Amino acid sequence: MLDYFDAFATRYRPYKGGAWCYEDGCIYRGLQLLSEATGEARWRDHLLRLAQAQVAPDGTLSGYDPLDYNIDNILAGRVLFALDRWTGDPRWMRAARQLGAQLKDHPRTAGGSYWHKKIYPCQVWLDGLYMGLPFQIELGRHLGEQRLVQDALAQLREAMALTARPDGLYAHGCDTSRAQDWADKATGQSASAWARALGWQAMALVDSAALTGPQAFAAAGLEAPTRDLLARIVALQRDDGGWLQVIDQPDLPGNYTESSATAMFAYALNAAAGLAPAGAGDAAARAMEFLRGRLRHDGQGAGFGGICLVAGLGGFSGVYRDGSPGYYLTEEVVADDAKGTGPLMMAAAQAMMAKAERSPRAASAG
Repeated sequence: MLDYFDAFATRYRPYKGGAWCYEDGCIYRGLQLLSEATGEARWRDHLLRLAQAQVAPDGTLSGYDPLDYNIDNILAGRVLFALDRWTGDPRWMRAARQLGAQLKDHPRTAGGSYWHKKIYPCQVWLDGLYMGLPFQIELGRHLGEQRLVQDALAQLREAMALTARPDGLYAHGCDTSRAQDWADKATGQSASAWARALGWQAMALVDSAALTGPQAFAAAGLEAPTRDLLARIVALQRDDGGWLQVIDQPDLPGNYTESSATAMFAYALNAAAGLAPAGAGDAAARAMEFLRGRLRHDGQGAGFGGICLVAGLGGFSGVYRDGSPGYYLTEEVVADDAKGTGPLMMAAAQAMMAKAERSPRAASAG
């Protein structure tokens, strides 16, 4: 698997022609965690090469417009803190402060949650929890501004309340204005539980818990719902070790086991630490076996398939995405997309770190 990651990173080119974007951020985060898990210089070298091409010495981010108020654009900022620690180059924190300035003015719902994008007013999507909130927590810690940390935790709590369903899962999105055709007129929620949206949510929760510590996370009212969500995810794992695109509908014609969500769940279950439900470690190990089985390395970094290219809500490229279960099965399925390979890197790195923590030597050292 590491050979695949090395070949993939070697040939990787910016996802959107060089513009700062969350897709690149998935790869950057994966490379950061591989560096931390293995101690090998090649992952850091890949990350520096790619990030330096997008962040100018004055901190300017290539192709980035803060006035888009797109929460997706924050995600790649996660690696800026590691790059700052590794190099001491001031460009990284200059860039981080630019992203922080966007968040300072980013439009919010009446309850205080960031809009997903300016073009999606009053909408909270589970994707956005991972895109923006762990970064905000890291920025708050770096700057010594506890209000940023508390605001991020409050937004997690608010977003989960907006999207919570009676079955223990969460809707992909909620329109707090109830204006969108996809939004339920009573709840504002979209109709389905999309696996990758739940993957973004699960990663946001476990990363936020790790950054803030268990006491602060519990005090924010997030410990119990996180445990419950992870337990529900474990219960929905398929016999093959993966999770379905429409996670709770095994009888839906055409439903399939989706790779990016499976990688995200594997990462989250291994990273959950004290929040992990019973069976989390076994579920994560089974997921990694499934993902290895989907990898067809050909020496050129190609062959990780079963990745949903994109899914969302509302109008996009002339198509209206209605959020129905059937809609999620119409989106293209591809190989080697950053939204799948990045989480696979993260999952593999977290699995290595979890194994190291369980080793007899690590246990005796404690």
